[in-house]
Amino acid sequence: MIGCERPKIVVRNDFTFFSFDPKLPPAAEVEQGLLVEIETKDCFSDQITEEEQLVTEIDFSRINPATGPIFVKGAKKGDALAVRIHRIDLKEQGAIVTIPNEGILGDKVRQAKTVICNVDQDKVKFLNLGLPVRKMIGVIGVATPENTPTGTPGRHGGNMDTTVITEGATVYFPVSYDGALFGLGDLHAVMGDGEICVAACEIAGSVTVEFKSISAMSPSWPCVETKDWLYIIVSDEDINKAFYVATDLAVKSLEHALQIDWHDAYMLASLAMDLEICQLVDPRKTVRAKLPKSIISAEKLLEAISE
Repeated sequence: MIGCERPKIVVRNDFTFFSFDPKLPPAAEVEQGLLVEIETKDCFSDQITEEEQLVTEIDFSRINPATGPIFVKGAKKGDALAVRIHRIDLKEQGAIVTIPNEGILGDKVRQAKTVICNVDQDKVKFLNLGLPVRKMIGVIGVATPENTPTGTPGRHGGNMDTTVITEGATVYFPVSYDGALFGLGDLHAVMGDGEICVAACEIAGSVTVEFKSISAMSPSWPCVETKDWLYIIVSDEDINKAFYVATDLAVKSLEHALQIDWHDAYMLASLAMDLEICQLVDPRKTVRAKLPKSIISAEKLLEAISE
């Protein structure tokens, strides 16, 4: 991880938006290679600060704000935008809520409830428990022709709620408009895969990133690179379809990268690929296909699934 002694610019959380709309004026224009610190509100737009405040009583038009959009100079339509996540800094207090009829067990939720979670160094305090901090970014993406709400995931990214989108990861997005018009928000101090009750430890903070565009490498779905793994992130209303598309792309990428028969690539995926759930609580569910970098590089993956 690169320290913050390098020059950087700061994008304040005064600049928030609620749809990945290409017509929005940029909050900032940045050069590639610079460190950019992006301040964020929590997913409730900081409306909940006490346990007496219920999510059913807040302004829902302000749910899932993203900070931005940020115009990345030199990023062109048809490119991939690589976003390196250098650092995530969290505030000291977050909140998790329940909402009747929401989440996997929504039919069993009798009431809206709020629990405040304090973050103390490497622990999130929930009730009398200390859970290890697992910083992550819930909403992250670029402008899309569909003008997609920030609370919805898709090919542009958005509310993917993917735990591997954290410090040290690089996320690759398809650029649909010059400048990409990037934004992020919805930080979590800790979240289990699935986000089953419709919320995690929702918290404000800031994220330090670095941008790089890759010419003519626009992936059909967002991808994530970590130290040892590559992930293809796919969202759909039908989770089986999401798994199908992610698997199809993973097999295609292995076939391309290793120059092997499709059936051999299919078998290799069955040996070496994991299918994982990101979130199950949005109308569009999000999944990921996980491939080891020991058998495929990020460049080969992007080549194989570029549109």
